[in-house]
Amino acid sequence: MKHTRVRNYTDDQLLDHVKSLQNYRSIPNGVWILGVRSNEDTPNIYDDKFYIFNHNKCVDVLTGTTNCGLPALKGGYKKYNKHGAFVLKSDMWHHNMWKYVYRATRGHELRQVYPVQGYRDGNNDDKNDEIGPIVTGYFGINFHTNTFKWYNAVIKWFIGWNSAGCQVTNDRIKYMKWLNVFKERLKTNRQNNVTYCLINEFVPKNA
Repeated sequence: MKHTRVRNYTDDQLLDHVKSLQNYRSIPNGVWILGVRSNEDTPNIYDDKFYIFNHNKCVDVLTGTTNCGLPALKGGYKKYNKHGAFVLKSDMWHHNMWKYVYRATRGHELRQVYPVQGYRDGNNDDKNDEIGPIVTGYFGINFHTNTFKWYNAVIKWFIGWNSAGCQVTNDRIKYMKWLNVFKERLKTNRQNNVTYCLINEFVPKNA
């Protein structure tokens, strides 16, 4: 995966790690998403990974970003909040965070429907910092792709304004496949919300 140097993990390594998190409840029965934030945090590059799990089995991996792009970090956050760009708290389960929606202006996405925790990064540098007081609430932290041109299969690697706090994948083809899964599960009342767990890249104990 170009530009994505997050180490590879086995399902057991990932599951053991997320079970150790402080607010762990249980592994969701349905489809859920695990984001791994790269230790490199290369500015403005999609260098993270999203693992799609069906209960306790990883069924797909997408590239993307769990961080803001440079425009938001370097002052653009003032369009949304004077205190800083929103950085979602890592090493934490964000239970029932998203729900599938379709909006005429943006198309298909997983939209935030449950409060989340994070930080306000207002130091205007090129790094996403998890420092300062924790803020909790509804901040529009959705999961979407980096283009709303659904016919575009080109994978781009620069974040730009595509994220001001949202979790964003640059793999539109895989993204749309899973959005259709979430849509169908919602339609058939098999799953209303999607749980998200965000962790930092780690070295497994049994590596």
